[in-house]
Amino acid sequence: MNPSTNEPHAGERSGTSMDGQVLMKRALLGLVLGLVVYACLGLWSDLDSIRSALENFDLWLVPAAMGLSFTNYLLRFLRWERYRTLLDIELDRRTSFLIHLSGLALTVTPGKMGEAFKSILIRQVEGSPLSRTAPIVVAERFTDLLGFLVLVAVGGLATAPEHAWVFWATLGLCGVVLGVLAWQPLGDGACSLLEKLPGVRALVPALRAAIMSTRVLMAPSQLLGPTLIATVGWGLECTGFWLIANSLTTADLPFLFAVYAFAISAVAGAVVMITPGGLGVTEGFLTALTSARYRSLGMPAAAAGGAAVSATVLIRLATLWFAMGLGMLALLCFTRRHGPPQFGRVPQTSP
Repeated sequence: MNPSTNEPHAGERSGTSMDGQVLMKRALLGLVLGLVVYACLGLWSDLDSIRSALENFDLWLVPAAMGLSFTNYLLRFLRWERYRTLLDIELDRRTSFLIHLSGLALTVTPGKMGEAFKSILIRQVEGSPLSRTAPIVVAERFTDLLGFLVLVAVGGLATAPEHAWVFWATLGLCGVVLGVLAWQPLGDGACSLLEKLPGVRALVPALRAAIMSTRVLMAPSQLLGPTLIATVGWGLECTGFWLIANSLTTADLPFLFAVYAFAISAVAGAVVMITPGGLGVTEGFLTALTSARYRSLGMPAAAAGGAAVSATVLIRLATLWFAMGLGMLALLCFTRRHGPPQFGRVPQTSP
């Protein structure tokens, strides 16, 4: 029986009271941090150069970039469905899509790990424990990173070969992480050790379930398809950045440079996990790289800075903030269909 169709016990209702407050606080915090970051970018450049850069900007490019971003989410839904099938999570397609998009509501979290919120929604609808489904987010982030590395290699090794070490170092790190996750004796040994510790012994069953799910999703045979989806999906957002950044200069901005700049900035924001959604780190990298390239194309320093800040803010509007708004809308639809998110204990089914 579907857990969402049953009334929770009286003692379990209290777990749902904070859902609206939690989401609103995180959304407002993200907005405030975003405003601070963009204000700092404006001070780094100057308002006159930004205004000058935007005078002849084609506004239709912003919704076009949003369309490319939405196509990215549609492609990544295919990966989500693949992972859901591998773990035998039974959801109707509409609910699955709403949960997939609802995770975007907490995009502005360190490392985007707020998307683990999707596990809470799965538990509410289908009943699977968090330990079983949370590894989906880990697998998504891992294959996203691999996809970005492909884009960095394609764009960076051609336009910025001096930064090739970033690609190889990150790829090596991914190899180590994958080896650790795939090596069963290591996971079994860690669980056996934890079983001997009174304070954490109760967590071991959930840890074993999480490790098993992670091994299924991140088996070598399961990496190619999801990584390809991530590469194409994020490549669309790179294209959106190129459309915007190229329109802010009279010279031709190389497409491969735009791919490299957007991808390496996203990787930097993901690796420095202390900032929610990569705020500040991603913007700083992308602005610096784009400004330098504009100058190399013959733009004066002030004009290059204003154009780079404009390109960065506009693409983040069409990606990060568009994703967050779309996630909030999807979460509203999910709430109308299945009730508010159950942050506390999941309702129990009737015997």
